[in-house]
Amino acid sequence: MSSSIELRDVSQVFAVRGDEDRQLRDFVALQGVDLTVAPGELLALVGPSGCGKSTVLDLVAGLTRPTSGRVLVDGEEITGPGLDRSVVFQQYTLLPWRTATANVELALEATGRYTRAERRERAREHLELVGLTEFAHRYPHELSGGMKQRVAIARSLSYEPGVLLMDEPFGALDAQTRERLQEELVGIWERTGTTIVFITHDIEEAVFLGQRVAVMSSRPGRVKEVVDIDLDRSAAVESDIRSTPEFAAYRHHVWASLRQQPARRLEEVERVA
Repeated sequence: MSSSIELRDVSQVFAVRGDEDRQLRDFVALQGVDLTVAPGELLALVGPSGCGKSTVLDLVAGLTRPTSGRVLVDGEEITGPGLDRSVVFQQYTLLPWRTATANVELALEATGRYTRAERRERAREHLELVGLTEFAHRYPHELSGGMKQRVAIARSLSYEPGVLLMDEPFGALDAQTRERLQEELVGIWERTGTTIVFITHDIEEAVFLGQRVAVMSSRPGRVKEVVDIDLDRSAAVESDIRSTPEFAAYRHHVWASLRQQPARRLEEVERVA
């Protein structure tokens, strides 16, 4: 199950207070954003801090409405949150008094679609999907950070949304765990066919994951360039695709695009590179 996403000439303006006079003024977070995500595509959205990446995610999730323009899923305008879309945040947002299975079942309970037996079976299937069958009855405090995020992913996929939105979900993890989960996410995406929009400020992460990488400029946020990524990720099982010349070329292309941002806004990107 997968869905298409369209942002058509989307702008988002917030009212913020000035630092000195404390008067309300308009802050243009996004301006004229056009972006299309095909059904079943894994698109990475990369850009420096403050460029509006998370604002795009909030709009597609239906958590906010655009000031102007249209945001659509499968051709229907988004008017609020819906079961056709699911979100994985950087924080794990697991209930500490529920086991891994019960945390996955929570999303299924909220839909009102499934019997207790169906919820248990779907939770089992999705924990198996993320490689946590042996940890199904563990509580969050008994799981590592990577395992907690896998539970969050299993929960988000359990009711088969057409779109999975991921807002820097691996940002708090160590480098080794982060790379392992990137590889596992590609495998999950290949098995489920879910449309995924993955938000990150990490260039290597964006290139490794995305079939396409949308590069955002900042202040106001715009989609500056969309880069097609043609890498044989199946080869990652045999060797580290990140070390290939092709990967390095794509990484340099995205980096060069980001380098054209004003220098004072590049501090975070330079740390990543």
